[in-house]
Parts: sequence; structure tokens; C-alpha cells
Amino acid sequence: MCLKNIIFKFLFLSVFIVTSCKSEKTAEKSINTSKKPNIVVIYLDDLGYGDLSAYGATEIQTPNIDALANGGIKFTNGYASSATCTPSRYALLTGVYPWRNKKARILAGSAPLIIDVAQQTLPKVLKKQGYQTAIVGKWHLGLGSGDVNWNGKITPGPNEVGFDSSYIMAATQDRVPTVYIDNGHVVGLDKNDPIEVDYKKNFEGEPTAKSNPEMTTMKWHHGHNNSIVNGIPRIGFMKGGEAAKWTDIDMADHFLGKAQEYVKTHKEQPFFLYYAMQQPHVPRTPHPRFVGKSGMGPRGDVILEADWVVGEFINTLKEEGLLENTLIVFSSDNGPVLNDGYFDDAVEKLGKHDPKGGLRGGKYSLLEAGTRVPFITYWKGTIKPAVSDAIVCQMDLLASLANLTGTSEETTDSKDILSAFIGDADKGRDHLLIEANSKTALRSGDWLMIPPYKGWEFNKKVNTDLGVLPKLQLYNLKEDVGQQKNLAETNPEKLAEMIQVYESLRGEKIKEI
Repeated sequence: MCLKNIIFKFLFLSVFIVTSCKSEKTAEKSINTSKKPNIVVIYLDDLGYGDLSAYGATEIQTPNIDALANGGIKFTNGYASSATCTPSRYALLTGVYPWRNKKARILAGSAPLIIDVAQQTLPKVLKKQGYQTAIVGKWHLGLGSGDVNWNGKITPGPNEVGFDSSYIMAATQDRVPTVYIDNGHVVGLDKNDPIEVDYKKNFEGEPTAKSNPEMTTMKWHHGHNNSIVNGIPRIGFMKGGEAAKWTDIDMADHFLGKAQEYVKTHKEQPFFLYYAMQQPHVPRTPHPRFVGKSGMGPRGDVILEADWVVGEFINTLKEEGLLENTLIVFSSDNGPVLNDGYFDDAVEKLGKHDPKGGLRGGKYSLLEAGTRVPFITYWKGTIKPAVSDAIVCQMDLLASLANLTGTSEETTDSKDILSAFIGDADKGRDHLLIEANSKTALRSGDWLMIPPYKGWEFNKKVNTDLGVLPKLQLYNLKEDVGQQKNLAETNPEKLAEMIQVYESLRGEKIKEI
């Protein structure tokens, strides 16, 4: 190894150690951990950086989420680890970069569990600190170890990776099986009508969006043309389980009720609740109370619905006397997408609204709008209202919450940046690798570097710039947040520095195309 590399790695390690020590000391001074706080992670699905009025939206108002942002810390550089759902959820719960796990990609509803049951997870860390742990909502990290028997005990799943309680849907609202699963058992299942699921071929005689388009009430644009449930064509094939199938328009209310019930029945001891909401992922099926309220079609309506849900959940914490002893983390699994498989007027009725908030890209993209998302921490009476430019990532909740609850965790990629999360430091991460479709890029300080890649530059189906080019890209995000100026050729010194950091973190050389 050359001397320059040795010096660089030494300096990098020294800065990290100093920053980490400062983080721990500062956090200890500011928080009284004699009574461990409840912890709630509210996680939305495909909510963009510009989809909230607290983040600059003018065509839609989200007062309840805004109250969290205005009463807590609103991060301007908050990141999901990835530009798609499964990888981000994997990183949040395991503290591990998803590109380290080749299975951490968008999963079918019948995919096996991709978190090893022996692996460290956020709920496991908190359980050891005396927490009750629960998930309500979207899972999408696989279930079982191969062919799932949906008519018996479904295992392994959330309960085997650290959650005491789980009330979930297996994957996404647009994927089969379209049923709720309560601690490994399908809710409301009639044993005389067993569920069968297949992602390769249909069951004989079962209608699909292709064979029976007259049965659909929502039209598919791409990819969503298999089994029809509640008039909505899905991804994958399903037979049976009629009594267990969910009602789409009631899903938000249903999960809210489960989250509220959990809080009310587990308030005597500290709890960790991972509340993974489905909005504004497709199919967008707002309750009739919200239909037409946004003027932007179903996508806008379900954002208003999500805001209402957050407000109702916060009210429950207030009514139960828990709000002042509960840390709330609010974020989204990736950036926005408009047409993601259905014709639902998301594009046609967008108007002046910019879900990207001035960023470039979106869901599936290496560009900023793919992974930079709304990110809020709120703890009434403890966290002082502020706007922070610190670079923070959902992956860092594992190590940071370990610190908060009186322990430490240093076996994953998660970094202890608790001081940034609670507002005691203006600095978060020095470096962060973001990911889209197993391709990675480096965010470091004000800069973003994207290595050269082969592949589609633009996803025409979802109308998104993917940030994939056969040449190096370098952007100064402080001066060019919309990523219009590639400085790779005009700033070779900074590019070389970024390449060195990237290769050190990624553990491999950048390949020329």
C-alpha cells in the first residue's frame, strides 16, 4: 500500500474516532436516560423530498407531519440507503449496506426472508435494553425459507429477527398475497379456502387483468396485470383466501388502529414501534374521506390521508401521556415516483407540485431524488426545534439508538450519530454510499460522485433519470442541488479525492467503461 493511502486512512480513522467520542459525550449530557424513551419509526413508502409542505410544497398541505418537522429537527440531508424499498428497509433494520447482500433487491411477495435470523438488528439491540418491539405495516423483506405455506405458521419472519409482535402485509399493496399477517398467521383465513401464491404462472381458471380486463376498476400501465383483487390488478398470481383478503381503501385506517392499539396496551414499559405505512405507494387507494381532496388525483389524496394518520397517531400518544417520553423518527424508504404501474392521474393532475423538491432523479435513481428524503426527529421537550444540514442516514439509527438506550453497537455499517439526531451536533456522517439497483455512489461533504456504469440512463416507464452514465459524474450539491453541472472534468483534484474515499469504503476499484 502506498504512503499516501496509509496517511489518508489514518486521517480518516482519526476524524471518525474524534467525531464518535464527541457524539457520545454530547449525547450523554443532553439526555436523561434514567427513564428510557419509547421509540417510534414512522416510515412512509415512496414519499419524495418535496411532497410535504414542511419541505417546501405549496400545492399540498401536510399540517400534522409539518408539526413534527417544526417541533423537532428537519434534516435537509437525510437519506434512505437506497432508491428502492427492500434495500432501504434492510439497511434500516440491520445497519448494513444493502449492496453487501445480493438478495436485498425488490422482492416478490413469496420471496424468502433475506435477514439472517442470527444477524444483528435494531429490534434485537433494543430488546436487550428492555424494550418491547413491534412492527405494524409493510414488511417486504421476505418470509419463510423457501416455499411459504400461507395456510399455517409462516416462519421465519419479523418475529424471528427481533420483533416481539408483528402485524404486517408480506410485501407491497400491489403484490399478492393481499392479506394481513398477524404474528405469522394469515388473518381471517378460512381453512376450507386455502391460499396459493405463484409469481411465475397463473392458476388454472383464475382471471387476470389480461384475460379479464372488464373485471378491473383500476387500469394497469406496466407490470401490474396478473391476479385481480378488489378490481385492482396485482403483481403475481393468487388463488383462494377470499375471506382473508384486505379491503384496500381501509388499509390506512386498519394499520392505524393496530398501531394505536399497540401503544395503548404496551405503555407500561418502553417500546419500539416500527410503523411502516403504505402511502403513497401504488395502488393509491385513498379512503372515500380523502378522495378528491388534494386536486392531484389519488397520489395527492393518499399523502393527505397519510398526514391525517400521523396526526391521529400522535394524538393517541398525547392521550396516553406518552408524547414527552417518545422519540419519533419520520422518513421515507426512497424518493418519489408518479406513474409506477397504474393509470391514476398522478402525472396528469400533478400541476405545479414537485415531488422531488428541486432535486434530480427519483425512485430507482442514483441521483439525489432517489435517496434524499424527508427525515425528521421529534421528541417533545427534549429535542429543540431546528433545521439541520447534517448528513444522516436511516442505516445509522441502529448504532445511534443503541447509544441512546445505554449500550453500543459497532459490528455493522451503522454509525453512532446520535448527537446529530437529537440536535446536539451540526455534523452527521462524513461519507455515505447510496445505492440504486446494486449500483453505488458516494456522498461526501457537499459532493456527490457517481462512478461510470453500463445500463439504462433513463427509465421511460416511470419517466425517471437514473443517473447512469458510462463516465464519471461529480456534483457540488451546495451550489448545484439540481445536479445540472458535471464537474468531473473541471475539478480533477476533488474527483481523485472522492474516488479514493469511494474505493476505500466500497472495497473495490472503480471500473472503466
